[in-house]
Amino acid sequence: MSARIDRVVTSGTFSLDGGTWAVDNNVWLIGNYREVLVVDAAHDPDAIVAGVGGRRVVAVLCTHGHNDHINVAPELAERLYAPVLLHPADEPLWRMTHPDARYRSLADTARISVAGIDIEILHTPGHSPGSVCLYLPELNALCTGDTLFAGGPGATGRSYSDFGTIIDSIRDRLLTLPDETTVHTGHGEDTTIGAEKPSLADWIARGH
Repeated sequence: MSARIDRVVTSGTFSLDGGTWAVDNNVWLIGNYREVLVVDAAHDPDAIVAGVGGRRVVAVLCTHGHNDHINVAPELAERLYAPVLLHPADEPLWRMTHPDARYRSLADTARISVAGIDIEILHTPGHSPGSVCLYLPELNALCTGDTLFAGGPGATGRSYSDFGTIIDSIRDRLLTLPDETTVHTGHGEDTTIGAEKPSLADWIARGH
């Protein structure tokens, strides 16, 4: 069976800089009937384990270190017998949630193989220093975490984020991909590169 991307939506809270917000997160499962890569470890380990459904888990990959994307990562790693992958630039954010837990460093342009396809890791800082996106050319898809949403960039109004940096990441690394590329976001609905590309100048003008 060929590779596919499935979504599990989990609900919980996001906390940073003294504030707490209720959020729904998209957890993406990339694989086939035999093996799977879990993208983000948000809120509800039982729902994610159920989505995995007994398949071999290649890794639990965190697109960035904000607590709503990593809060159940160590538990999932233990239950699914899989490593946690995170870009090391998000080490300070990781330690806020998991001061003693380990992860494996994820490098820019690294490639991960699952279900017969290769996934390219794109380092896209801005929302956080270690934010990454996953490009799947064979599926014409991109998992963007909180870097790009339907309607614009991820938030940059909190510590460890920068608007100019996220714009550079989106313009130089994401909007250069084919227009028909489906964008699977960390929250909310899908979009495409072609749908978002014309709005770049508007995002820059509004400053967020």
